[in-house]
Amino acid sequence: MSETDDSQGDVQEKIVALDLEHRDLDEVIRNLEIQGNFDQLKLSRLKKRKLMLKDQISSLSNNLLPDIIA
Repeated sequence: MSETDDSQGDVQEKIVALDLEHRDLDEVIRNLEIQGNFDQLKLSRLKKRKLMLKDQISSLSNNLLPDIIA
């Protein structure tokens, strides 16, 4: 296994961890909204964190894919 394979594996593991956190946040946000009585600032912060995770996942995923010349 080459060093590139190791680093790609590390990136894939990071993506999986970030995706899990993203899904957990989605569930927390959904549960807060269902309760109806929630702290709007807390909800806003959770949504912002979820969006940051999505951006990180997207960025890491794009780095794994080779550039394709059309």
